[in-house]
Amino acid sequence: MSENTQAPQADAAVDGPADAPDDAAATQNPAADELAFDVADLPGGALAALEAVLMVADEPISAVRLATVLALPTDEVEALLAELAADYRGERGGRARGFELRFVGDGWRVYSAPVYADVVARFVLDGQSARLTQAALETLAVIAYRQPVTRGQVSAVRGVNVDGVVRTLTARGLVAEVGTDPSSGALLYETTGYFLERMGLAGLDDLPPLAPYLPDLDALDGVDAPDRSQTPRETR
Repeated sequence: MSENTQAPQADAAVDGPADAPDDAAATQNPAADELAFDVADLPGGALAALEAVLMVADEPISAVRLATVLALPTDEVEALLAELAADYRGERGGRARGFELRFVGDGWRVYSAPVYADVVARFVLDGQSARLTQAALETLAVIAYRQPVTRGQVSAVRGVNVDGVVRTLTARGLVAEVGTDPSSGALLYETTGYFLERMGLAGLDDLPPLAPYLPDLDALDGVDAPDRSQTPRETR
């Protein structure tokens, strides 16, 4: 036992990690060479790099994942998150922002500050009166005729990534999440009562006979696999 304890470090480096604690350490401290550059060398340093990632996140992100993306120790990222959150609240000498950084569920995400809820609601509701783009109309049609349907299945029919468009339709109250697909776990979407109201329909049976021209969902099995992210993205 003592011989194993005194094994040279060089041998360990050659053989690689051999136990769970080493793996855990690797998770907590991502290797610096995972990035082609050091985030500390970017304008604004690691704090600005962390902020940039948070600004494009559409769901809460864990500190461990952020640490992996930035190739920084998790405890350092957690300290940076606390610093950003305090800065946004105006606790570090600056003005309070219209947004805040919150820990929700098991991750961090930027949200508009609750005090501005009325202003934000006015903007969102005003945006709902704008006409839908051609991309949104086509996506809405696929969901209406093939519901319940996943985003991957809609993407397979249209040939482009529709994640952003579906988020827009959801924000406008035209479609809603109604569960998950039992085989893939992907979210299922259906049209809403508000959709019928806006279309002037009493029910889905009143839709024009377009469904026969769309592929059956059985022909779209497997489209919700992780590699579907390679599908070209489309604007809203």
